[in-house]
Order: sequence, then structure tokens, then C-alpha cells
Amino acid sequence: MSLAPRAVLVHRTTEYEELVARHGTHGQAAFFLSSRGRDIEEVAERHRRTRRALAEVAAAVPLTWRQARVERADLERFLFAPEDVVVVVGQDGLVANVAKYLAGQPVIGIDTDPGRNPGVLVRHRPADAAKLLPSATTARADALTMVEAVADDTQRLVALNEIYLGAAGHRTARYRLGLDGDGGAAEAQASSGVLVGTGTGATGWLRSLWQERGSAQRLPGPTEERLLWFVREAWPSPATGTTLVAGELSRQARLTVTVESERLIAFGDGVETDAVELTWGQTVRLGVCGERLRLVG
Repeated sequence: MSLAPRAVLVHRTTEYEELVARHGTHGQAAFFLSSRGRDIEEVAERHRRTRRALAEVAAAVPLTWRQARVERADLERFLFAPEDVVVVVGQDGLVANVAKYLAGQPVIGIDTDPGRNPGVLVRHRPADAAKLLPSATTARADALTMVEAVADDTQRLVALNEIYLGAAGHRTARYRLGLDGDGGAAEAQASSGVLVGTGTGATGWLRSLWQERGSAQRLPGPTEERLLWFVREAWPSPATGTTLVAGELSRQARLTVTVESERLIAFGDGVETDAVELTWGQTVRLGVCGERLRLVG
């Protein structure tokens, strides 16, 4: 007998909760903020809106369904099941945080702070949950393209917005960069790292690089199986070049990076704490991921 769907509510600790945890009490947190010209009520009100949204979404889960909650910090330890319907209650970035842990489960994004969040991925309001949840498994969903990095030692990283490959901190990254189908040609580079982004990421870090370069390439759409990549601040020298600094990756194409530093890292969607570590001589290939994020429209 098949299991009833399980609604998994994904949320994150609020700024107010973090402040109280750090300072011990509401009063001490309020004093800390007031000494810096801030009013804790602004933060507390956002906390209350988030809690009300979580309660409203939880109450909208059909009675025959199971239900679970997971905080952002616990995502890597949470086991998602095929029958799950994932409800992200919070900011756009929280959808990106959960994307790499899923395998085709539908995702509903609930915006807890309309007007403050762009609402690109959290497209719905808490009141919409009662209508969206019962039909989530059959509703129209956008299949958002993701990007992956696969190292030669089988380490794999998946991201919804972008993957950055470079040195930890502000040191120079040294590597050899090449493209599949280029006959094995590669260029030695020294730079601030390489960024490979999706159409979803085209509203963030990828767009800023694209705009800074004045790139003539068209930014991809969120569902397009196409990526853009940029090398950040490539440095020309007798040993390093700046010819391959930007490009496009179609569905089958791969960007290949061979490490020539003691330690480089690759991380996705700005989460440096969950990084793939690479060392001298290792190769990593970046391109369109086979999985998609199913975001209920």
C-alpha cells in the first residue's frame, strides 16, 4: 500500500531567534540593537510574521497527510522521501538551499515577507497553501535547471543558482581551464575563481558578473538547459592567460578545470560550509545537471 504524502515544511531560524540566542534574553538583545541605532521591534515583527506563516501552512496540510519540519541547518541530515511535498516557508534563498537535497519532489515556495523578498522562488502567500497542497503532486510545475560539478574522485556538488570554484579566502586560484570538444586545449590561469550559473542564478551573482562585463551573451531563462560561465579577474602573465574568460554551456557541454593549487574549493549557492575540496592535479567538470527542481507555479 502506498504511503500518504508527507508535507515537509522547510524554514530557517529567524534573525530575532539568532539575536536572543546570542545575547540570552529579549531585553539584552534589544539593548544591543538600540546601542547601534536599531529597534528590536522591527526584527521581532518579522519573526512573528514568519511564525504565523508556518502555523497557517501547517494548518493547511490535509488531515490524511503526514507532516514534518526541518530547519535549514539540519537539511544535510534530513532524509527526503519520494512521496514528499516540500513547502519552503521563508526567503527565495531557502529554496536554493533545499534544491540539492531533492530528487524530483514538488516544491511550493511560501513568501513570509512580501515586498522584502523578490519572490522569484517563493511565489505564494501562506493563505494559498490550502489550495496548493492537495494538488501539488499533479499541479503544473516549472522544471528549473540546476548546475553540477563532478570531481574525478566522485565528489559531486549540485546547485540551483551557481557554483563557484576558486581558493578559500582572497587568495589567487591557479588551474588549467578547458572546454569539451576543444581537442584537449586548455589555458593555464590565475584568477579569483570561476563562476558557472543557471537561469535562476541570473537574478543574482551571475547577473552582476554579466552586467559588469557588458556581455553580449543572452542570460538563460530558469528552465533553459543552458548555463553561462565567467572567470573572475583573470591575471595575464608569462605563465597564465586570459583568453578563456567567459562562455556558454549547452546541455551536453562541460567546462573542465584541473587544479594547480594546493587547495581549491567548489561551493554552490553561496554556502561555503558545504564545499567540495580539491587539490593538486584533480580535475572537476561543470555543466548542466541531469536533475531539475520542480517548483509549483
